Amino acid sequence: MLIGEVARRSGVSARMLRHYESLGLVRPSGRTGSGYREYSGEDVRRIFHIESLRSLGLSLREIGRALDDPGFAPSALVDDLVRRTRDRIAAETELLTRLRRIDAADPAGWEDVLQVVALLQGLGAKSPDARQRAALSSAHEVPVPVEALAEAALSETDTNVAGALRWALARADDGGGAALLAEGLGSPVAAVRERAVQALAELPGEEAAARLWDALAHPDVVVRGYAAPALGARGVADAAPTLIDMIVEGRNDIDAADALGVLASDTAAADRIATALVDRLSHTATPAPARGRLTQALASLPGPTASRALRELSHDGDRAVALTATYLLRLRDAR
Repeated sequence: MLIGEVARRSGVSARMLRHYESLGLVRPSGRTGSGYREYSGEDVRRIFHIESLRSLGLSLREIGRALDDPGFAPSALVDDLVRRTRDRIAAETELLTRLRRIDAADPAGWEDVLQVVALLQGLGAKSPDARQRAALSSAHEVPVPVEALAEAALSETDTNVAGALRWALARADDGGGAALLAEGLGSPVAAVRERAVQALAELPGEEAAARLWDALAHPDVVVRGYAAPALGARGVADAAPTLIDMIVEGRNDIDAADALGVLASDTAAADRIATALVDRLSHTATPAPARGRLTQALASLPGPTASRALRELSHDGDRAVALTATYLLRLRDAR
C-alpha cells in the first residue's frame, strides 16, 4: 500500500507519516520498483496504534518506548498521564475562572482589563500587605467581581486582610455574594465555615439575612454564634433563643446580650426576652457563672418584667448574683 492510500485510509497525512519514519516510529516494510514507500498491513496497524496512543496524550518519544520496549510498564505511564491531565485541567479551569471574572467586571477598554487582572493577581499574592491593598483598592478602581472577593474571603487566614476583604465584599455585593459565602458554611473545614459566617454577618440585604437565618440551625456552634448576634442586630426575633444559649454557655455573651437589647425594641418584646432569661435563671442545672451572665443581660432590657426580675434577684441566695442585681437596679433608678 503506497503512502497516499495509507494517508487516505488512516487519516494521517503523508507529511506526518514521513515524520514518523524519520523518528523510527514506523518504517515502510518495502519499496516499489520505482522506489516508492510500500506499507504492509502490519505497518498500517502500527500507525493506528501510534494514533491511539497519541489520543491519550503520549508524546512521540513515549509512544516509541511503549511500542518497542518489552519491559515498558503501561501502569506508570498511565498514572503520569492522569496527573498531567489533572494539572492541565486545573490550569485551564483557573484561566476560565479568571476570564469570567474579567468579563463580569464589564471592562470598558484594555486599561480596565489590565486593572482587573492586577487586582486579581493582588488578591492571590503571597504577601498579606499586597492582598490587603488589593482588597481595599477594589472599591475605588475597576470593581473586582463579587465571586473573586468571596473566594478570597473564604480562604484568607490573615486577620487584617480578612477584615479588608469583608469590607470590600460588603461594598461590592449585589446579592450574589451571600449565596457564594453560604456554600462555605458547608465546608468540612471549621475555619472556612467561620470565615463564611463572619463575612455573611457583615453583608447587607435580605439575601444575607436569609442565609444567616438558615445558619441558626447549623450544627457548628461557632457558626450559630456569629449568625445569632448579626440577626439580633437586624431585629430578627428568632435569634433570641440562640442568643440566650450563648449567654448561658459564655460564648460571645456580651455581643449576645447587646443583640437581645436591640430585639427588646418595645415593652412586649422586652418582657418576652426577660421572661426567657428568668426561666433559664430558675433552672437548677444552670451553673453559677451562667446565672451571673443572665442577670447582667437583664440590664439591657427595658420594661417592668426585667425590673421585677432584678428586684427578686437582689435577694438571691447566690451573693454574686444578688450584688450584681442590686448594682443594676441602682443604675436603672439613676436613669
